[in-house]
Amino acid sequence: MTQTLSEPRKDVSQYAPRIFVLFVNPDRIRDIIGPGGKVIRAIQEETNTKIDVDDSGKVVIASMDVQGAEQAKAAIRGLTQEAEVGRIYQGTVRKVTDFGAFVEIFPGTDGLVHISQLAPERVRKVSDVVQEGDSFPVKVIGIDAQGKIKLSRKDAIGQEPDA
Repeated sequence: MTQTLSEPRKDVSQYAPRIFVLFVNPDRIRDIIGPGGKVIRAIQEETNTKIDVDDSGKVVIASMDVQGAEQAKAAIRGLTQEAEVGRIYQGTVRKVTDFGAFVEIFPGTDGLVHISQLAPERVRKVSDVVQEGDSFPVKVIGIDAQGKIKLSRKDAIGQEPDA
């Protein structure tokens, strides 16, 4: 055997099928599948992969090429990601109110930057600091029992969003 192959290959043959396993929150499975399976079918068609989702949150991605599998993994992670306390995200202001700004940190997930968390100094009006469409780093400072995300712009000033 060692005469034929003295050491293991660095990578699998480009023609070998690839199988990747992800685990997602079981509550987020519906986001992957979508209405009538529309979302999962679209991901499979775009990436030329086969995706199986288990009720436990196990997602199996089978593909003939690495690029397609990586695209499918990225799409699924994008659909199922959840905010993490202490993490910095690049946020976009979706709505400005008297008490703060609602900021989207990733598609489908918004949080509130309270007026007291907009800047290190006192802010009289939210619209003096931010406008709808503005983009800036925000830090997740808390998630309450109802799942509402509390964000801080002042804690993220000068920091880069986590990759």
